[in-house]
Amino acid sequence: MDMEESKNLSAWERLAIARRIDRPTTLDYIKSVFDSFIELHGDRQFGDDPSIVGGIGKLEGISVTIIGIQKGRDTKENIKRNFGMPNPEGYRKALRLMKQAEKFKRPVICFVDTPGAYCGIGAEERGQGEAIARNIMTMSALKTPIISILIGEGGSGGALALAVADKVWMLKNSIYSVLSPEGFASILWRDSKRSEEAANIMKITADDLLGYGIIDKIIEEPEEGAHADVNIVSQNIKNALLEALPQLKVKDTEKLLEERYNKFRNIGEFQE
Repeated sequence: MDMEESKNLSAWERLAIARRIDRPTTLDYIKSVFDSFIELHGDRQFGDDPSIVGGIGKLEGISVTIIGIQKGRDTKENIKRNFGMPNPEGYRKALRLMKQAEKFKRPVICFVDTPGAYCGIGAEERGQGEAIARNIMTMSALKTPIISILIGEGGSGGALALAVADKVWMLKNSIYSVLSPEGFASILWRDSKRSEEAANIMKITADDLLGYGIIDKIIEEPEEGAHADVNIVSQNIKNALLEALPQLKVKDTEKLLEERYNKFRNIGEFQE
């Protein structure tokens, strides 16, 4: 695949890359980008959700809190990680770590890769909607810098619950949407076989969303996808973080919160 072909990939083709089983995961990037990482567990209410990993790390001497949605690499691990679909306790674990980061003035780095929040009966009984809404509300006013990076799929509120940030970035072949193309086609046309058509009209790619002002940066990856060279992508992420974090850390807290508020208030105020 040459560069011109890569640039002209359709949304459906980029979605296929984002969903690859060998696409690098949150833990892959934590290992490659950060100098150290101590994982923390549990939401202190119900239990620990393996589909969200989080803890404290170091990046070139900067202490940060890292939170990410984790998919599996095979059937066994995907079952353990619930295919990257968090339960309420996962979002509440993330919220606990965010509040801890605020207390100790650590920036928060989020990695997002989920088809959506888990919609099982147990998740609904334990307050899935409330957990997502509380994360969104809390992140909008969290008194510490937040950077969210979409590394694969960014599906619906399950992704937004970790993406209300000062900087929202996407890998070139990641996607971000209100629902999956399969869901879109099933709801709108009652025909899931039209998923490819749906993907190509939903404006779910990094290029689309950068143009609409919904994200702030596209992080480049190899033409074949991030799986082709995780080290290159990790270095691109690291360089972007090292550029952005010092600027965010020195910003006045009230100014930081005002800019974050205005950022999300203004999304959608674009011309067709």
